Amino acid sequence: MDKINSSIASKGRIRLAIFCLYFCTGICFSSWASRIPDIKNTLGLGDAAWGTILLMIPIGQVCGMTISGLLISKVGSKRILPLALIGYVLSLLFIGVSSTEYALIISLIIFGFFGNFCNISINTQAVGLEAVYGKPIMASFHGGWSLAGLTGASIGLLMASLKFKPIYHFCIIGLLVLITIYINTRYLRPDLKKKKDPADISAKKKNKPEKFLFLLGIVAFCGMAAEGAMSDWSGLYLIDVVGTPKHLAPIGLAAYMVTMASGRFIIDKATQKWGRRRVIQAGGTLIAAGLFSAVAFPHFITVIISFMVIGFGTAGIVPTIYSVAGQKTKISTSIALTIVSSVSFLGFLMGPPLIGYISSITNLRYSYALIGLFGICIVALASIIKVFKENEPKKIDKTKNV
Repeated sequence: MDKINSSIASKGRIRLAIFCLYFCTGICFSSWASRIPDIKNTLGLGDAAWGTILLMIPIGQVCGMTISGLLISKVGSKRILPLALIGYVLSLLFIGVSSTEYALIISLIIFGFFGNFCNISINTQAVGLEAVYGKPIMASFHGGWSLAGLTGASIGLLMASLKFKPIYHFCIIGLLVLITIYINTRYLRPDLKKKKDPADISAKKKNKPEKFLFLLGIVAFCGMAAEGAMSDWSGLYLIDVVGTPKHLAPIGLAAYMVTMASGRFIIDKATQKWGRRRVIQAGGTLIAAGLFSAVAFPHFITVIISFMVIGFGTAGIVPTIYSVAGQKTKISTSIALTIVSSVSFLGFLMGPPLIGYISSITNLRYSYALIGLFGICIVALASIIKVFKENEPKKIDKTKNV
């Protein structure tokens, strides 16, 4: 029955299904993030202990990276994604019932593990459908994730104000997500099959990852370092550098997230008109301009505007990189995405600690200036990576019809 539904479903319905599943992954993560203060206070953990706790999700994601690409390439994202999403929901519930530090550690590792499987399998689905459409649509899917982040944060704020325990909050989210999974997974498609290149005689050569995947990973690394700088340090930048009252500090992150989410719904059209290379270059330019402006003019209004500019800059980096990696590789899409995400993930993992280390020696302004240089690196790399040039829209020669 599922095969029949998938085969006769319109492209629009399949696209909606994948969008909804992106939303599911986003709201699971943002639901956890929105209740961090409550969970931390309930367990009575200090800042140092909590810093260690927060490393558990990355550890789980790294564990998932070791097998996710290979397993998805063999079994298919259509089968893996529903199971990964269910595991993601269950691990969210485990977080909610964790009453000790060790229970929370185990729950977060499992949460990160399933989160990685969700990331690779759902992006594999998106790459396949984008190939069917024949035009850029990847950024709109990531926009669904960002929209879920805003929605989850708002629901979390409401639940916290109503003094709902995290487990009750997570049960409500989990039920809604499971219903969404049941309705939409029947419309998932088989993974995109790569065309065999007759020039590749050796089977080993066919399965060897291309060098450009690692370069794409570095571009995404720089973009995700900027994302990490905003998600983990924007509030502290407003407090420590700008001198903003603590109750106004969350405005910085909110301003950034709004423009990043909205930007992802317009990036696809921009890509179709100007090409992926120019979109990446524009993103890097906006990241650098926003961060350097925040450093040069540390005043509340100018910093908020700068954060909004950074949001537009980061909006298209990761979706565009995933799209290019998935479509241009000759190896399995899931393995290609795993390679790119493994390199890029280091940016999200290493960026915030690097900012903290530099800040402890100097101050946050120098840290943000360094991340601004990453934006310049994005522009430079986009200019030399050949696969971006291959994706540029062809110019029409008007003289041919004269």
